[in-house]
Amino acid sequence: MDLKSQINIEKLPRHIAIIMDGNGRWAKQHGKARVFGHRNGVTAVRETTEAAAELGVEYLTLYAFSTENWKRPKMEVSALMRLLVETLHKEIDTLNKNDIRLQAIGDISKLPKSTYKTLLEGIENTKDNKRMTLVLALNYSAKWEIMEASRQLARQVQAGEITPDDIDEAAFSNALNTKGIPDPELLIRTSGETRLSNFLLWQIAYAELYFTSIFWPDFRKENLFNAIIDFQRRERRFGKISEQVVQ
Repeated sequence: MDLKSQINIEKLPRHIAIIMDGNGRWAKQHGKARVFGHRNGVTAVRETTEAAAELGVEYLTLYAFSTENWKRPKMEVSALMRLLVETLHKEIDTLNKNDIRLQAIGDISKLPKSTYKTLLEGIENTKDNKRMTLVLALNYSAKWEIMEASRQLARQVQAGEITPDDIDEAAFSNALNTKGIPDPELLIRTSGETRLSNFLLWQIAYAELYFTSIFWPDFRKENLFNAIIDFQRRERRFGKISEQVVQ
């Protein structure tokens, strides 16, 4: 029995988030520069996105570039930005063909002008697609996002639009970059690292975490299917006991 046929389509996670890790180490294993790993990681992005859409996953969020990644060597950062522009130009037709909408979270206005412009064009050109939403986390930090949400709510209180008592979980969620997007139910991280790296810290409070030793450039549809099968085997209690969980 193939892996895809083992997946219960009725119990798919609506939203899967992925920390795409290991490009640099994969390149080192192949005796190449780190940029070689990033370029080969594009294939994994394409395969994973198409597989998620085929299954019926509604949202897929990929951690593409964190605020901390600016600390990397300038040559690598510049190459990453060029690769992003190049990939967006190449993949927009594929996204439209597969009815996939592109969105972005993070402080994207701080991206290089050409990257920012190409990203906005991609978002505009795919805005009417409905099969799945692909969210790119770019210049993203969960701490930054939470602070921005706090500032936004504080300004609303200062302006008399709301009171402090109006700030509940729903109000805070609506002030985040991910407003209107359901919280991820499954978080995948590749490369064997087992940390969250400042990614969607508010949103993954109840997500199932799946760690794999596979480097991102080697991640394929079957690896996504394995993660989903593992997810579906877990009992998600949300504070209840097993006997209270409706199967």
